[in-house]
Amino acid sequence: MITEFRTSVVPAVERFDYWHGMMNDTMVPNRLRSDHAPDFRAQLRLMDLGAVQVSGLRYPPLETYRPAKLIRRSDPESYQLMLNLRGSHRILQGGHDTAGAAGEMVLYDTSRPWHGWAEGAAGSAISGIMVQVPRALLPLPQDGVRSLTAARLSGGTGVGGLLACFLKQLIGHDGSYTPADAVRLTTVLVDLLAAVCAHHLEAERLLPLETQHHTLFLRVRAFIEHHLADPELTPAAVAAAHNVSTRQLYRLFQTRGLTVAGWIRRRRLENCHRDLADPRHDHRPVQAVAARWGLTDKAHFSRLFRAAYGMPPGDYRRVAQNAGREGTERQPDGARDQPRR
Repeated sequence: MITEFRTSVVPAVERFDYWHGMMNDTMVPNRLRSDHAPDFRAQLRLMDLGAVQVSGLRYPPLETYRPAKLIRRSDPESYQLMLNLRGSHRILQGGHDTAGAAGEMVLYDTSRPWHGWAEGAAGSAISGIMVQVPRALLPLPQDGVRSLTAARLSGGTGVGGLLACFLKQLIGHDGSYTPADAVRLTTVLVDLLAAVCAHHLEAERLLPLETQHHTLFLRVRAFIEHHLADPELTPAAVAAAHNVSTRQLYRLFQTRGLTVAGWIRRRRLENCHRDLADPRHDHRPVQAVAARWGLTDKAHFSRLFRAAYGMPPGDYRRVAQNAGREGTERQPDGARDQPRR
């Protein structure tokens, strides 16, 4: 379920109080102060996955407090993770004082007092993605995770980059998912957050095997996506890049009903299929489109494309171009949206 809030729906003089009340109701009780209180323009996009909440936030610079008195009044016993997209977030908690810049993440604990500042360049708005996860869901010793509160966590590389990318995709989703989808999304999110924490604690071995395997699968998929243009992208190359044997890699995909080579082929064909129908790529010969995604053998590409989509790539492009000129958005007759597995 997705809920959106904007302070613009109330008069300017009421906006700061409206935002303060909304934050207290949807997250945790806290105290706020801002020089922009007279006309506080902010918005919140809240995705409720059940046990976990993900929120996209945009608001002016402000200062926040969560004193012990408010903790005693209400405490969800959760961790909150802020991914900074624009501006910076400084947090003081448990003797740690850390500022996270754009692209970085900061973790804090709702059960301990904090003092925070959100600042934008020249008073501009701050934006970020907030995750609230019950502490009990993280499969790591709480003392260890607690040592990471008010510490910078990278959101640009490694498993931190995977988590940041996942959060951006998640909060940009239209929310048309089922309760079963919400459970699966929660599992992915918690596994990635646990992997980020374990990485910074150098305690990956403490993660459950299922979490380790799931995180590795996500890392492998991201690696494949990033290297699709490389004709030398093979299962052996993927395995070597992740310090696992090809047998381990095959097993990782087999448990999900996939093969490594099949996944690489599918993603390459899907990208070719998309580009061939895109007028922005009309200047590229068909084979150049294929080579752009690592498929350098013309005859082999044509066979793969026809098997997947029901017609040769050149024919598909002509039909797609004609459909575009007619001003329609229909899929070309005889073509499939997704390749056969």
